[in-house]
Amino acid sequence: MNWPPTTMATQHPDNACVPWWKKDGSAFVSTADEIGELITLFAELPIDEYMWDWEGKYVDEAVGEKLYAQAQELFKKRPLGQELHLTFRIPAFDGAKMHRMARAFMNMLSLSDLAQEIGVPAPPVHEMFLPLTTSAEQLLKVRASFLQVAEFHRAIFHENAKEHDALTAALRVTPLVEDIASMFGIEKILRPYWQHLQSEVPALKETGLRLFLARSDPALNAGIVPAVLAIRAALSTADALGEELGISVHPIIGTGSLPFRGSVNPTYTEAFLQQYAGVRTYSIQSAFRYDYPHEDVERALEEIKREAPRRQVERVSSQDLASLRRIAEMFTGFWTGSIEALAQRINAIARFIPSRRERLQHIGLFGYNRGVGSVTLPRAITFTAALYSIGVPPELIATGRGILRAQEEGLLPLLERHYPALRADLKHAGKYLNRENLGLLAKEDPVFREIERDVAAIDAFLGSPMAPQNERHLIHRNLSSTILQRLHADLPDAQALERDIVEAAVLRRSLG
Repeated sequence: MNWPPTTMATQHPDNACVPWWKKDGSAFVSTADEIGELITLFAELPIDEYMWDWEGKYVDEAVGEKLYAQAQELFKKRPLGQELHLTFRIPAFDGAKMHRMARAFMNMLSLSDLAQEIGVPAPPVHEMFLPLTTSAEQLLKVRASFLQVAEFHRAIFHENAKEHDALTAALRVTPLVEDIASMFGIEKILRPYWQHLQSEVPALKETGLRLFLARSDPALNAGIVPAVLAIRAALSTADALGEELGISVHPIIGTGSLPFRGSVNPTYTEAFLQQYAGVRTYSIQSAFRYDYPHEDVERALEEIKREAPRRQVERVSSQDLASLRRIAEMFTGFWTGSIEALAQRINAIARFIPSRRERLQHIGLFGYNRGVGSVTLPRAITFTAALYSIGVPPELIATGRGILRAQEEGLLPLLERHYPALRADLKHAGKYLNRENLGLLAKEDPVFREIERDVAAIDAFLGSPMAPQNERHLIHRNLSSTILQRLHADLPDAQALERDIVEAAVLRRSLG
């Protein structure tokens, strides 16, 4: 069995370019396209897991039947549930809105039945990621609910329980932790849950357990530095707990291509493998797959598969954990005030950023909100795209002021030790800084004067001013100037704005 998987393709809609397999010339990937995407990625790239997303987007519930019908030979040679993996991200736990979770449960059970009928050797889906996990109780409730539904399913549809029991025995509900406080306090989630599983799932000694750490939403909520430090803390705590309980731990990290969302892209492999040492599965989002040359994508995926299993978590002492939490709080304080002041402008830009998937609406009957402080924001990809589009990368916001404060308190060496990619991330983002735009914006809004202070502090920290480094960066700067001018028009030209936003995104190799 290929376990744990190392490269996990996801449906995150951050690509700027048209996927190579699309024949219609559109960068938009519809729900109908996603079956073909899944098959193509398994067949043509070193991808060994695909996350099927039931949270925040529309989903094709006939996924199992279509996969086996359209790629019978592929899955005969490389069985789902053994060599290749299809994993459901189910909706977040909410006692009042459970209809989508119930459908995901039944889909897993019906896929197990399908596997039995066609002679597939293992249940195709045996793991669920639970978003927005903040407590062990949520995980235990979801697991118990699934097992209860499975028992009803068996009683009604199965005389022979052998194959049905294979799914319930293999079932994993894996926490997807998405907030800073839960990452720093992750032992409160993991210890009771893992101890419960030890008493219930004998196979844990062989397979170990997975833990999914989000990277984008923590950055959206607190800024880039707190997000990185919280993940560092969570990896250390989970690794130590696993050793204590005698369980191997296989962390997953959910990252995008730009530094704000994780810096996981084909040109940055050594830096992120070092930064996230101990991670066993990397999310390979749309921009990674479609915005870089195909040969670079394949090479980078092979490197991840080769190197990630060799990297070990760096343990963080209890004293350093307390200091990292203190640093995160300092940076978050600067971030929250700035983003609250920027929210109206960010939301105004966001409406011109094109969709790349059939996601549920941000608000409304089926929607859910993302927010910082007292304001509501777009999702992390759109948020990041909005700020890059005007030449003010979010990596820089609050970071300079945080560095100055950390320096004053003697915490800068500790920050750099646990965020070894900090300088590289800031230099990368700084290539897309438009100083002229920032100066113009600072004349009309005091929050941009604070960001100017951030930029000055980062320049001093890096030892040289951030600036475009090549022709692509210069063209990006010019486009961001044009975008800002268009936004200032009384009636902005939506078509022209979208065109310029996409052109800039192609240059930086990610929408957001």
